[in-house]
Amino acid sequence: MALGLLWLGLVLLGALQTQAQDSTPNLIPAPPLRRVPLQPDFQDEQFQGKWYVLGLAGSEFNKEKHSQFKIYSTTYELNEDNSYNATSTLAWNQTCDHWLRTFIPTLWRGQFTLGNIERYTGIQRYILRVAATDYVQFAMVFFKKIYKHQEYFKITLYGRTKMLTPELKENFITFAKSLGLTDHHIIFAIPIGNHQVERGEGHMGTVQV
Repeated sequence: MALGLLWLGLVLLGALQTQAQDSTPNLIPAPPLRRVPLQPDFQDEQFQGKWYVLGLAGSEFNKEKHSQFKIYSTTYELNEDNSYNATSTLAWNQTCDHWLRTFIPTLWRGQFTLGNIERYTGIQRYILRVAATDYVQFAMVFFKKIYKHQEYFKITLYGRTKMLTPELKENFITFAKSLGLTDHHIIFAIPIGNHQVERGEGHMGTVQV
């Protein structure tokens, strides 16, 4: 499997094995959930639909190593039990690959846990928390997982379109830094259509988030 596809699958499913044990102690600690905003009066029907991943920030991201990150999409489909089927799609060498996960609602509207977690070896807990959204333009979503007793976290910047405005970019950077991340851990997508990316050059590599 191409390394680019391997990266996306492992990022989304949280199944990557620890590759550098000596770097683990240097991880930025995952913030407690009480420090992460939760969208007031979350509207699950309005949140569903297609989102483009415009930016990522997290304890395992590296601006230099992952500089070739390109836009992909995630579609949230609301089920009758208020869970979501989330399908992520990555275009790679004229083909599309898909990853499907289910997120189960919790007592807090806008916060979900990963369904069928036993399928994902080593993952003990996985949380999705919608920190902020206007439903029609953007969403900032916090993810936190415990993998083999080690905590990892990331923040995803979603857009309904592929357009990243300066204001949205700045707000995302501010939010990421409020949770202890630095510029080094914040990356923004290369729009699909860049000739180098379409040829599959400059892949993301693998990250553990």
